[in-house]
Amino acid sequence: MPRLPLRTMLLVAGLTGASATLCLAEESPPTPEQARFFETKVRPALVEHCTKCHGATKQKAGLRLDNRAGVLAGGDSGPAVVPGNLEESLLVTAISHEDADLKMPPSKKLDARLIADLSQWVKMGAPWPGSDETSGASAGPTPRKGAFTISDQDRAHWAFQPVRRPPVPPVKNAKWLTNPIDGFILAGLEAKGLSPNPTASKQELIRRASYDLTGLPPTPKEVETFLADRSPTAYEDLIDRLLDSPRYGEKWGRHWLDLVRFAETNSYERDNPKPNAWRYRDYVVRAFNRDLPYDRFIREQLAGDELPGADAEALIATGYYRLGIWDDEPTDREAAFYDGLDDLVATTSQVFLGLTVDCARCHDHKLDPIPQKDYYRLLSFFRNINHYRNGGPTDEQPILADDEARNSYARLLRERKQQANAIQIELSALESEVRARLEQEQGGGVGFRQADMDDLHYRFYRDTWDLLPDFNVLKPEETGTLRRPFFDLSPRTRNEAFGFVFEGVLIVPEDGNYTFHLDSDDGSRLSVAGQMVVEYDGIHGTGEERTASVALAKGRIPIRLDYFQKSHGLGLSVAWAGPNFTRRPLSLTDDAEKAPDLAQLMQSEAKRILGPARAERYQQAKLALKELEKKVDPASMALCITEAGTEAPETFVLLRGNPHVRGDKVEPAFLEVLGGSKPAAPTLPPGAKTSGRRLALADWIAASENPLSTRVMANRIWQHHFGRGIVRSSNNLGLQGDKPTHPELLDWLAAEFIAQGWRLKPLHRAIMTSSTYRMSSKPNEEALAKDPINDSFWRFEMRRLSAEEIRDSILAVTGALNLKMYGPGVYPEIPPEVMAGQSQPGKGWGKSTPEEQARRSIYVHVKRSLLTPILESFDVPETDRPSPVRFSTTQPTQALAMLNSGFLNQQAGVLAARLRREAGEDTAKQVELALKLITGRPPAEADAKRGVELIDTLRSRYNADAGEALRSFCLVALNLNEFIYLD
Repeated sequence: MPRLPLRTMLLVAGLTGASATLCLAEESPPTPEQARFFETKVRPALVEHCTKCHGATKQKAGLRLDNRAGVLAGGDSGPAVVPGNLEESLLVTAISHEDADLKMPPSKKLDARLIADLSQWVKMGAPWPGSDETSGASAGPTPRKGAFTISDQDRAHWAFQPVRRPPVPPVKNAKWLTNPIDGFILAGLEAKGLSPNPTASKQELIRRASYDLTGLPPTPKEVETFLADRSPTAYEDLIDRLLDSPRYGEKWGRHWLDLVRFAETNSYERDNPKPNAWRYRDYVVRAFNRDLPYDRFIREQLAGDELPGADAEALIATGYYRLGIWDDEPTDREAAFYDGLDDLVATTSQVFLGLTVDCARCHDHKLDPIPQKDYYRLLSFFRNINHYRNGGPTDEQPILADDEARNSYARLLRERKQQANAIQIELSALESEVRARLEQEQGGGVGFRQADMDDLHYRFYRDTWDLLPDFNVLKPEETGTLRRPFFDLSPRTRNEAFGFVFEGVLIVPEDGNYTFHLDSDDGSRLSVAGQMVVEYDGIHGTGEERTASVALAKGRIPIRLDYFQKSHGLGLSVAWAGPNFTRRPLSLTDDAEKAPDLAQLMQSEAKRILGPARAERYQQAKLALKELEKKVDPASMALCITEAGTEAPETFVLLRGNPHVRGDKVEPAFLEVLGGSKPAAPTLPPGAKTSGRRLALADWIAASENPLSTRVMANRIWQHHFGRGIVRSSNNLGLQGDKPTHPELLDWLAAEFIAQGWRLKPLHRAIMTSSTYRMSSKPNEEALAKDPINDSFWRFEMRRLSAEEIRDSILAVTGALNLKMYGPGVYPEIPPEVMAGQSQPGKGWGKSTPEEQARRSIYVHVKRSLLTPILESFDVPETDRPSPVRFSTTQPTQALAMLNSGFLNQQAGVLAARLRREAGEDTAKQVELALKLITGRPPAEADAKRGVELIDTLRSRYNADAGEALRSFCLVALNLNEFIYLD
């Protein structure tokens, strides 16, 4: 029998419209077993393999698989799932790869286990816990149709309401309350007929708190001290000590780096390094350690360079803008430019506001009240920033600690320029004297090839243009230094479709007006002292020279020439004239080639004409000039933001997101659903080099009146203590995001956050000293039946350690951990077979000493195309986009890494050496110490006995020597579940 789409079947049965809806809706809520099955097997599979292409931000073929309504509605091919019917469910057909035209994922078939799980879920009737309706319809809003409007209902959305501190609800069991947080949790539990779990043991609490605040296990000594402390404030004192630890910033800074897609390379094929990106990472760690108020943290990252009295830290903070991926060879440069801006809109809106504004790039937002114009209004705040260029003065700035250092550096640069100009004036005078004498001796009329330029470099490009491009954002094919002090096209490798940028120093002999002449085939632009003097752009031939005059002061002045050649011809002529000299060439000509070289004549004739003393002075002055030309390093450089000036370019809506099709012009403005106000005109200080727009945006985001910023951050803090946020979709508080399970608690936390001066540590303290946080993670059958996914927080959730926590804990228990802070990233050893998988094997991965390799994982160099294997195996997040949640998978490569990797086997040997060093040669004592280090508790007698028996068996049955047997035991102990799971 041919397969019929579900809608066709309903039509045949006479069930259409409301009847069809009722037919699908007659389902019971998921049972606890079904809910558990979905949350542990189905949802992780959909998230990992499906929602990247069929989720909230992208729906290929019109299909969305991140909510039940989308699954049942299906896409262009019809419903993805027909509950209870495998044959009619296209999802099952697609993942089984049975149909050659319908294979999902297209590149690789899912594991048989995942296919079986998804098939079983369909057989169950596709239960989806957490949906609003019994039919399983999505909790999200209905897609918008027709003219886009923002309704009163939109504006009434909970996240768009002002933050107000709600009263703590009354509860029956008031004795359980430690602080207001508990009142909100207990009220919800009592309403569902549930009770909170008992308090965790002190043993569990110190391990939990240590990992939550520092990412490291407590030492045996710390555990013993805490267990022996009978003070009523022992636990509170523990929390204070951990918050004061420098390890706190390393742990919580890592959470922030996940959000801002931190990496130290650009991605794509070459994946070249971003210069000094590690300074941003260090800034984040320092900011968390000193409990920098979050509103200041926002302002420094978005507009640190525009803040009054901005210091070096504020400048480093703007490295935030430079962390995204960057294509050094884009096919469509205009599209790549807007992709870079889109990355900033997406990251800024999701991280700081918890909204997917980036969904409105091509059209009005389908679900949230965000029109397309709002997207481009937000984009316009970033429109004036200099596009990332992978280094150079628009990407890097010197780090200077304070105003005194900055003024000193500026003074040094001025002095060096003045000295260089003074030396150049002396050199020019001596050269003029020799030139005049030689002309007199040779009867006049002899032309000399004079060096009017110095230190001349080039960048060569291959491509086709109709107008001069912005070469600064393009990757040159080749760079070099010109042999002669003239603009010269000879370094080209082709005669068509190429471009050059020449940069050097123009030697101006005296104050006065100078005329420049420019002729080219095709486009060219001459700039002197940073200002365009004459331009001859477009496709044309030579023969129509253009001129322009400009007043210049004597000395050494920067000069630049941009040039491109498309086809059918080749030509460049640049010349100048000024006081006391007629036209002289700046580009290489046949006459200039034939003329005697004045620089060579100075070598042979200066002593005769000037005399020995003055000739020696000439040579000394040349050397002194070279010394002054050396780059001044004020201390170090920071990757940071810069702008193109005080006037921002215009911003237009791009129709369907196409950068080549402009729509209406827009001005900077804030989100319409939150009032849509426009920023006040900025008051820029004298000498400002920016538009001030970013500071206006930062001030709006960091305002106490903004209803989103504090809610988003309070939710994130809760998430990282409890494993999930009060709003599970922590980057999306909009209409399509998950609803808060405890909205009043979230508002109380946000209000408390503001009341505490936007500081995180008081909020940590309030959360961690609550009875809610101190609950046990033990199961409870009644609670599991009523609330299998712990929506009501009836217990503390057990969790697996994060990738960094696992690696750092291994180093900590073996005694190898190096707690050195800050500085450039370190390079753990990576197996050659992993390196071989790179497009350019081994490139960009340095070597670090064993001591450096043993530093905390936050200091490991983050190369987008080459993640450290032990971290990648345990779900370190991708770095191309914000990662608000760490997924915790269970897969074979984890076991292989923990048992077979060189890192684990090497660290097992280090741990064995520690045991021999601290416990002597007594096997029982070695086992006891190992288990105490690894589990954080004294081992049970049976556990210790098993460890001794393992070592004895390895020695007797497998003839392992004592050292190898102990190392093998250490490897097994490091693989204990209790080591990498936290109660």
